Amino acid sequence: MVNLKKYPLVWKYFVLFLTFTAVTSCQKHFSPSRIEGKKIPITASQEMDSTVDRVIQPYRAHIEKELSEILAYNPETLDKSKGKWQTNIGNFMADVTLERTNRVLKLRNLPLAQVCILNHGGIRSILPKGNVTTRSAYEIMPFENSAVVIALKGTQLVEMANYIVSEKKPHPLAGLTFTIRQNEATQIKIQGQPLDEKMTYFVATSDYLSNGGDNMSFFKKGLETIDVDYKIRNILIDYFKETDTVRVKNDIRINQE
Repeated sequence: MVNLKKYPLVWKYFVLFLTFTAVTSCQKHFSPSRIEGKKIPITASQEMDSTVDRVIQPYRAHIEKELSEILAYNPETLDKSKGKWQTNIGNFMADVTLERTNRVLKLRNLPLAQVCILNHGGIRSILPKGNVTTRSAYEIMPFENSAVVIALKGTQLVEMANYIVSEKKPHPLAGLTFTIRQNEATQIKIQGQPLDEKMTYFVATSDYLSNGGDNMSFFKKGLETIDVDYKIRNILIDYFKETDTVRVKNDIRINQE
């Protein structure tokens, strides 16, 4: 065994090492004993910090340029408040979502959707007559909802039709038609063909609704979910970019006797 006392300098450094190790390994741990907060209102009367404004300005200008880009022309105002069982903007959104969702499904060699349903409350703005910009799509659909496709039995589509009747709201609908008789959905058709309750159908919708949002509980009985990974807002933007003039089908999808 080495006798450290014969080596004073080594002994000195050894003691210092032990002391340092003991001190650093026994540090106290502190945690907040109290957290306080207060509301600081921000109003238009407050002056903009010039330094911050200079930093933000290039980004603001870039975003404003993108949002203001004219993509298409809309010949008539589309308004979700105009219609009892269906609206022009609802027809438009359901048709476009169904068509562009099927483009993705076709590229992936997946079954195509026959029906699309969205929610009336998810439409947050009109689409006014005139030039359509990127901002228009953000105003109509400010949420980050994406398109998904759910496989449902025909019995669930009967539930869907009766849900629309009970809600008494013009939810955007495409590919499915029916007649309301004595507060019940009858003569239900899918793509013009009578509904078969035993058959499996594929329904395009939003991820929010697919999880039972807006009380659409029939989606919870889905047999399969296909994530399209396509935001509904981007579906609108891509449609506007590809078209010169917005076209809306005003065919009767829900008839009431």
